[in-house]
Amino acid sequence: MGVKIARRKSLLRASYCQLLYWIEAYGYKHVKIHASALKESPLPFEFVTFKLWCTMKYFEAEAQEGILDKKLQDGEIFLFRCHEGLECFTRCCRNLNMFLYPYDVLRLKNRLNISSEQFLDQYVDVVLRESNFFPDVLLRMANNEEKTCPFLNESGCTVYPDRPDTCRTFPLEQGILFQGSAGKATDVYFFKPPDFCLGQYELQEWTSESWAQDQEAVFYHKMTAKWAEVKALFHSDPWDREGPYGPKGKMAFMATYNLDNFCNFVFQSTFLKRYKVKSEVLKKIKTDEVALMKFGFAWVRFFVWGIKQPSFRLR
Repeated sequence: MGVKIARRKSLLRASYCQLLYWIEAYGYKHVKIHASALKESPLPFEFVTFKLWCTMKYFEAEAQEGILDKKLQDGEIFLFRCHEGLECFTRCCRNLNMFLYPYDVLRLKNRLNISSEQFLDQYVDVVLRESNFFPDVLLRMANNEEKTCPFLNESGCTVYPDRPDTCRTFPLEQGILFQGSAGKATDVYFFKPPDFCLGQYELQEWTSESWAQDQEAVFYHKMTAKWAEVKALFHSDPWDREGPYGPKGKMAFMATYNLDNFCNFVFQSTFLKRYKVKSEVLKKIKTDEVALMKFGFAWVRFFVWGIKQPSFRLR
């Protein structure tokens, strides 16, 4: 995997009742609970994934009703503007549990002109949380008193054109609602800026759609949703005794987060002798990293879960 898997004891384990209590008492942005911490194992036909306060969380159907009541409606207006004149400018870029998704890593490693392996080694912590079956990737904060984002300087964000999806979405919190046995993803949004954020008192009007367009987040959201569909499969344990950091788990992680190594695996190993890949797909993944990432997601579905994919088959 190229990086060590750590465990964060600060992430809480909870029952449904505790989960709903914390949400009601402290607000979404202060709840640091992952659905895998809940002891239920079968994946329900309807559940919702929330990317709240820089993380992706899964809530069971029982927890949906009260949460979804607070989502932004289609076309609903919120007020926000962030600029250097605000006293809180860049305060939201400090001491974060910033979860990175595969497309975030792709954009950032290219921005920095380094390999995905180097990026994972230098900038992230790979966290395997208790009762979870696939590791999460968190941006490692700088080793300073304020634990700032490593890409923050006095002028602001040094990787702004390639900043992660969560940064683009702020001050909204994005949720992904899965409904039905097919698990089709639908975006939902919540306006939940932290209390210290003064941008919420500015007068510029937005909708979730216009904000996503302005922040060039639409494609990011689509890639996050594609990853969420794969990640949702890991609500149950596919690994048997070897666990998520065994050989099979490392391969799945490589295929989703370590894209350069996955490319080498596809084209420089015996992969193409074992898999028949459609010619048009093979041609595209040789030069298009986004296509390669989508192919990796598909391969994980097949390799881990045995779900047949239209783009390839075993020879």
